[in-house]
Amino acid sequence: MSRLVIISNRVAVAKGRGAAGAQGGLAGALNSALKKFGGVWFGWSGQEADETTGHIQLHTNDGVTTATIDLSHHDVEEYYNGYANSTLWPLFHYRIDLTEYENETGRGYERVNEAFAQSVSPLIDPDDLVWVHDYHLLPLGERLRSKGLKNRIGFFLHTPWPPARLFVSLPYHERLVRTMLEYDLIGFQTDEWLGSFLHYCEKELGAEVDEATGRISFEGRTTYARAYPIGVDWDHIQAQAKLPEARQAAQRMLSSTRHRTAMIGVDRLDYSKGLPERIDGISRFFDQNPDRVRDLVFIQIAPPSREDVDSYQKIRAELEQKTGQINGARSEVDIVPIRYVNKGHSLAELCGFYSTAKIGLVTPLRDGMNLVAKEYVAVQDPEDPGVLILSQFAGAAHQLKDAVLVNPHSPDNLARAIRLALDMPLEERKRRYQSMVKSVREEDIHGWTDNFVGDLRSVGAD
Repeated sequence: MSRLVIISNRVAVAKGRGAAGAQGGLAGALNSALKKFGGVWFGWSGQEADETTGHIQLHTNDGVTTATIDLSHHDVEEYYNGYANSTLWPLFHYRIDLTEYENETGRGYERVNEAFAQSVSPLIDPDDLVWVHDYHLLPLGERLRSKGLKNRIGFFLHTPWPPARLFVSLPYHERLVRTMLEYDLIGFQTDEWLGSFLHYCEKELGAEVDEATGRISFEGRTTYARAYPIGVDWDHIQAQAKLPEARQAAQRMLSSTRHRTAMIGVDRLDYSKGLPERIDGISRFFDQNPDRVRDLVFIQIAPPSREDVDSYQKIRAELEQKTGQINGARSEVDIVPIRYVNKGHSLAELCGFYSTAKIGLVTPLRDGMNLVAKEYVAVQDPEDPGVLILSQFAGAAHQLKDAVLVNPHSPDNLARAIRLALDMPLEERKRRYQSMVKSVREEDIHGWTDNFVGDLRSVGAD
């Protein structure tokens, strides 16, 4: 059986830990795939050096081999902080107002993709399957082809793909997509993001597109594009939820909320997550229902991220200001309406918090999938489940249709959803939960991995 070579911006070796959502589950699934097929996981070490030499550091841990390279500070600034996270990330989340277009960072992005290809190519055997991940490495397939690789190479995008009318604002957008068509298989989280990509290929490139199969024919080459909604690691989450650490976290939540209904949000500190808009919706709820300050406490866990990027510093300051204003206006000696926690927690702790919170508030402005929503559902008590309030613009909304779906841009819509969740009868909560948990349990992350790798093996052989 072919080995599997995984390439991503960073290498994540699973250690049974979780951050705000996806990373622990994704790392666990990819590590499991590597143990099953053999192979190597390649990426940036996270360390900076005086220059990018491409020198590989090899490590083997629990049967999984990782290969990493250091990047220069200059490359990190242009490739990672620059083009990846100040250009592609905001554009792919429809935030054209925050998107920076700089030729220098674009060149840095191409330079690091070339360095990745140069370093990893000697590690790839002729019959290996190669699986590239995410927006940091869109052109890597073309760079690998330029090194003579004939392997089946797949790519998965974890973010949304924007409509063509937004994507064409990117300088050299056509060149970027042409490089992507060197992959044999391109995966997206939902049919919506897939449809946007196929529409671009047909209308802007003039490619021949078969929407039924996802087949894209362009300049003598064939690529397939399909949707593969990512799931959570169901068994791992169930195991984490039974740990003493989870039980202690649940007890801390129960004792500190003192019979008030706990509503929880867990998000990386990022403008795509809609955190200021979420706080506005909670403020509107308290404005409309001042008597319910004693009924509800909102806990927002928001670990910082990408602190070197200007827009992230602004979102943190705005969130702290809005939270402070509500607490200043609504607090009593014994009551604080919002608890804002600016640090991460283990997956076991999060499972404890989720299981105790009677409302899960997941309201990104735009999200490729959002696994926090699925994690919240996975740990609910079937006899007394909580209510998931979910943005209609999260990829997860395509599967979790029995969540209370909201428009995160509307404070009134959010306020109504919170009231609905607070007052929802047990039977309706159970009905909604039973529908959602079936999807979360059956469409897990291991099925996602098997489906993508299986399709990559088959389409590459066409």
